Amino acid sequence: MAVSAAATAGEVALDPKRDRLVIAASSLGTVFEWYDFFVYGILAALLGKLFFTTGNPTTELLFSLFAFAIGFFFRPLGAIVFGYFGDRIGRKYTFLVTITLMGLATAAIGALPTFATAGIWAPILLLSLRTLQGLALGGEYGGAAIYVAEHAPKGKRGQYTSWIQASVAGGFLLSLMVVLGTRNAMSTEAFNSWGWRVPFLISLLMLAISLYMRLKLSESPVFQAMKTAGTTSKNPILDSLRHKGNLGTVLVALFGVSAGLTVIYYTSQFGTLYFLQGTARVPEEKALLYMACGALLAAPFYVAFGWLSDRVGRKKLLLLGYGLTLVLIFPLFRLMADGANPALETATRMSPVTIELPACDYSVFVKPASDCARALDFLTKRGISYSKQPASELAVIVGGARLTGFDKDGYTAALVAAGYPDKADPAAMTHWKIILAVAIMVGLSAMTYGQVAAILVELFPARIRYTSMSIPYHIGTGYFGGFLPVISQYIVVQTGNTYAGLWYTFGVVLMALVVCAIWLPETKDRDITV
Repeated sequence: MAVSAAATAGEVALDPKRDRLVIAASSLGTVFEWYDFFVYGILAALLGKLFFTTGNPTTELLFSLFAFAIGFFFRPLGAIVFGYFGDRIGRKYTFLVTITLMGLATAAIGALPTFATAGIWAPILLLSLRTLQGLALGGEYGGAAIYVAEHAPKGKRGQYTSWIQASVAGGFLLSLMVVLGTRNAMSTEAFNSWGWRVPFLISLLMLAISLYMRLKLSESPVFQAMKTAGTTSKNPILDSLRHKGNLGTVLVALFGVSAGLTVIYYTSQFGTLYFLQGTARVPEEKALLYMACGALLAAPFYVAFGWLSDRVGRKKLLLLGYGLTLVLIFPLFRLMADGANPALETATRMSPVTIELPACDYSVFVKPASDCARALDFLTKRGISYSKQPASELAVIVGGARLTGFDKDGYTAALVAAGYPDKADPAAMTHWKIILAVAIMVGLSAMTYGQVAAILVELFPARIRYTSMSIPYHIGTGYFGGFLPVISQYIVVQTGNTYAGLWYTFGVVLMALVVCAIWLPETKDRDITV
């Protein structure tokens, strides 16, 4: 593709046919890439049983969530490696490599032996493939976002790049549909035995489609202009550190932009899913359907908010989304719980649970050995909120009943008598409450996430853009977001409060709000060709 005169003059020329292909190929590739990543998150509980067999469901889930977080841990390294090549050799070829690596690693997970077959090698191999997924994703997002933004005409960068953000939601929805479709096509026993492999293996088909489309693309006009002029960076990593003011901008992008919008996004997706299943006791398939309905309702808002940011500005919209999240997050999850399991909410208010504890050796990472550890583990797995009191002997108080020692059957009977259901009653569910709560959470994510690609592209100079934007984005998403499920779950287990994990999201968003309000500039009118 020739570099247009408009591009070299500081403005990219409008070419509708080219732009449609650019957006479609980049967005579809992003859908498939995030599909690969989300399939693991949705199947985390089952994969915990298959690959981290301990006999304790809580421990297995936490180890599986840790493996999920490992992929995020390596995303910043992928950002450094692929950011270097993206600024050195080009946007197009770099994100061809990343999607290939992602697709092959995902398919390989579907072919892995389980713990029952391979013993300790099963989790080792799984962790290795999760590492490759993290490295690939660290390079994919920056490449796709920059490629689209550098093709966007003036005044349309938010709208164009918002399709990349919507594609993340699209990947989540696609993963939900494939998992649910596979589950419904066979018995539960067959799915748990071998059917879980199908969603992973399907990624090979998606990889083929994505490669076909991306191979038809030409290089970004902005990068091509730099290459022709001989102004590309010789060492993007060092140049990113040396460029005047760039390190401060990287920190704002990390703590103000990436960290805040990421925890909102993952709370709206995985936080919501685990809450519905673990706390509200909604069956997995129903929980996934609620997630799909809410996400479908809110997904168009990613593009809408991207378009709006071209008109009112990125910063105002981002700060508004942060502020609304701080105000609404706890009420939304309570609305969700009330709609999904009203009996549990009523029992929690009317018959609170207290556990009297002596010194206890309970850890969420090992199988409980003592009575007090078994009691805590029992309440945690039932999604019961409880308060703790120090005492010389173990006792659980449910409403007016006091049971000493550990007695699983006695605990169950007391909880049932106090109105605590073992599972959510489908007849008592208020569907609109659940869907509304999920949709608003996804909508808050759209408000903060829809324009993020445009913000990050506009913050950094063209010659070091791939490296400079990818590193803070993937540190923010990899660490603040990737560890959200395991950190929030650990907080819930340690405090006994089923809503306590939301304080992690609240704290990170509050930090991001302060950082952006003080240090984030408005970027929508910047020239990104320099």
